[in-house]
Amino acid sequence: MTDDRRLGRPRSEATRKAILVAALEELDERGYAALTIDGIARRAGCGKQTIYRWWPSKADVVLEALLERADTTIAIPDEGSLSDDLLAFLTATFRQRGQRPTLIGLMAHALLDPVFATEFKEKFLFKRRAALRVILDRAAARGEIAADADIELLMDVVYGVLWYRLLLDHAPLDEPAGNRLATLLVRAAR
Repeated sequence: MTDDRRLGRPRSEATRKAILVAALEELDERGYAALTIDGIARRAGCGKQTIYRWWPSKADVVLEALLERADTTIAIPDEGSLSDDLLAFLTATFRQRGQRPTLIGLMAHALLDPVFATEFKEKFLFKRRAALRVILDRAAARGEIAADADIELLMDVVYGVLWYRLLLDHAPLDEPAGNRLATLLVRAAR
C-alpha cells in the first residue's frame, strides 16, 4: 500500500497565498522571462526551498497563481442567450491579453516539459474549455445550438483564435475581435 501524502511539514496556507501573490506581482513588474524563484521568495518573505518543496518550477508556481486569478476574473456568464453569454465570456477572456508573455512562457515550458504539459492542459486549458462548455451546453438546452453541432469544434475555434493571436501577435485580442468571434460562433452553432 502506498501513501500519496508528501513528507515534511504541511503547507501553510498563508505562505502559499503569499507566494502566489508574490508570483503575480513579480510577473506584473518583471514579466515571465525575468521571473525567478529567488525573486518570488524574496517578495513572499520565505525561502526558495519552501517554493521548491511545493512546486518543481517557476512555471508551476505561475500556473497555480493564474488558476486562482482566472477563477476570480473570468466568470461563467448567464446572460440568457448564447450570443450574450459568448460576448461576456470572450470580453472577459480577451481582457486578460496583458498576460500574453506569461501565457507564451507557460506554453513554451509545456512544449519542453511533458510533465508540466499535462498539468497545464488539465488544470488550465481544459478548465477554460470546461467553462466555455457550460455556456454552449446551456445554449443547446435552450435550443440555440443545432442538435448536430460539433461542440468540441466550436470550442477549438474559440481557443484556436485565442492561442493563434497570442502566440503570433498578428492581430489584436480585443473587444471588437471578441464581438466578431461571438457572432461567428452563433452563426456556426445554428
